[in-house]
Amino acid sequence: MPAETWERTRQVNLDGSFYITQAVANQMKNQTPQGGSIIGISSISALVGGEYQVHYTPTKAGILSLMQSCAVALGKYNIRANAVLPGTIETDINREDLSDVAKRDGMVKRTVLGRLGAPDDIAGPVVFLASDLAKYVTGAQILADGGLFVNLQ
Repeated sequence: MPAETWERTRQVNLDGSFYITQAVANQMKNQTPQGGSIIGISSISALVGGEYQVHYTPTKAGILSLMQSCAVALGKYNIRANAVLPGTIETDINREDLSDVAKRDGMVKRTVLGRLGAPDDIAGPVVFLASDLAKYVTGAQILADGGLFVNLQ
């Protein structure tokens, strides 16, 4: 793997998450009243490895860990920090990869709900974590993968 691939993936996924979390946390700490909800978008890849994802999976695990540490560090300011771990979500980014019919069908077959995710499948968990319905939830992770993780056997 080219070093540039590692650097770019780390910069976008992990460094970007760190810096935006830091900026938002400072705003939430300094506002009156203090508090808020920070939601990191991690991935099912934070929990499992992949031969072609050695640059990606550590960054998504880092986002999960970042949210857990932020939950501990920021709770005293009434700031909650949680992570959403999507499975395969059909987006423009992976459209070409998913155009391989055999690969796509294989991914769908491994998913308990029998389909890949759509962006709005992630919106619900994010809205929940951002809302007062989750006012006692921090340091948590929501796996939104259509049942892929539980069906890996």
